Amino acid sequence: MHIGHAKKMMLLAAAVVVLAAGCKKNATAKTMDEAEIIYAVSSYKTAPGNLDEYLEFGGDVDSVSAVNVMPDQAGKISRILVSVGDMVRKDQVLAYVDASRPGMNYSESPVRAPIAGRITSIPPTIGATVSQSVTVARIARTDDLEIKVNVAERFISRIKQGQSAVITFDAYPGVEFNARVFEVSPVLDTSTRTMAIKLRIDPRDSRIKVGMYARVRLVTDTVQDAIVIPNSAIVTREGKTFVFVVASQKDGRKAATVRQQPITVGISVDNRTEIAKGLEAGDEIIVKGQSLLNDGAQVNIVSTTEAGM
Repeated sequence: MHIGHAKKMMLLAAAVVVLAAGCKKNATAKTMDEAEIIYAVSSYKTAPGNLDEYLEFGGDVDSVSAVNVMPDQAGKISRILVSVGDMVRKDQVLAYVDASRPGMNYSESPVRAPIAGRITSIPPTIGATVSQSVTVARIARTDDLEIKVNVAERFISRIKQGQSAVITFDAYPGVEFNARVFEVSPVLDTSTRTMAIKLRIDPRDSRIKVGMYARVRLVTDTVQDAIVIPNSAIVTREGKTFVFVVASQKDGRKAATVRQQPITVGISVDNRTEIAKGLEAGDEIIVKGQSLLNDGAQVNIVSTTEAGM
């Protein structure tokens, strides 16, 4: 009986070991099932904003009023009384032309300003021979400037008087000037197939000079108080377009849950897209790290950007 009792005890111990091993295995499997992948992402909080669709052109700054001054008589320039940059009044004498020739002496003929303005150029020098068709000086009203732009034929349906534009110049990096279309040509240039338009800087700015090259962004469509998000947030899979929205975040935990949200997009400009349907102001969406996400995925938001920043 002593031997039989010993065998029973050994069998009982073996059963306990097997049971313990089985419990440990089940606990390990349960821990692995409970462990979920958490993705590191960056988010963006939406807010109402504006988005402008535009066309880009190049143009030259010129004076609205500018004239070439020509002499009444042919001859040689005997005197020049003004310099480039001088302000002159109407009928002010700018220079004199001596029409005398060998054996014939004439009084000097004055060259007068036909308008008031600023001298922008004086092509001839003293002693130069000029005729009635040669420009002695150019006068412009530099306080009233315009930008001349030639628009390609394919874009003319999107151009109209009164349109707003944003102007930039290489001389002032990062500085934007506002302008508006005030003149649209009714005809096209048949040689270039372009339509001429003119824009005026508003308000006037003394930094802008005649002859400068302007980069023009002409606004053709505007949406206001719309949800506008970075293009990087938009995901397209199997023909469906959506974003990942932060759905919930438990207190005391870094991980949050995301949901897959279908969207309808509007216009897209400069890597920003209008969301016509699917999002509301205040929604937090994933803009970086979403390529591996699926509906219900767990994420760790490492950085957040507010709309407008």
